[in-house]
Amino acid sequence: MAGRSKKIIIRTKLGEREIARDSIIYFPHGLIGLDDKREFVLIQVRENSPFLLLQCVTDPGLGLLVADPYPFLPSYNVKLEGPEKKILCVESIRQIAVLVTVTIPKDSPQETTLNLSGPIILNTNARLGLQAPQMDADHPTHFRLVDAQRAQKPAPE
Repeated sequence: MAGRSKKIIIRTKLGEREIARDSIIYFPHGLIGLDDKREFVLIQVRENSPFLLLQCVTDPGLGLLVADPYPFLPSYNVKLEGPEKKILCVESIRQIAVLVTVTIPKDSPQETTLNLSGPIILNTNARLGLQAPQMDADHPTHFRLVDAQRAQKPAPE
């Protein structure tokens, strides 16, 4: 494609960023409550941070803090139905990445939670995304990271 740049500059909550056009993830149905926002990109918040910014390409003020839930909660299970797999063009489970939104309350970082009820599912090959609400009795809707840290510490002898 002659004349079409492979990189674009977007404004984000973290300042201006140069992104590759082929890193844009398309959400055919938007996100819950954000149906008209369809193009997002993942931006690393800081080196060695477990958190990413899911930044809307067209709205600099819309960026969601997200994380891979599995380092914090290895038993987390996401169910995808047939229609969801079709929207995401899933051919293999290896194409799938799961992210959850993160809430860090102002002045109370120790109360940080992962939203387990509305995971964001990505087909990393096709660059497609979908938010897939879950009804899972095995996990709370919001999981406090401090609980994950307690579970990982060895019990005192």
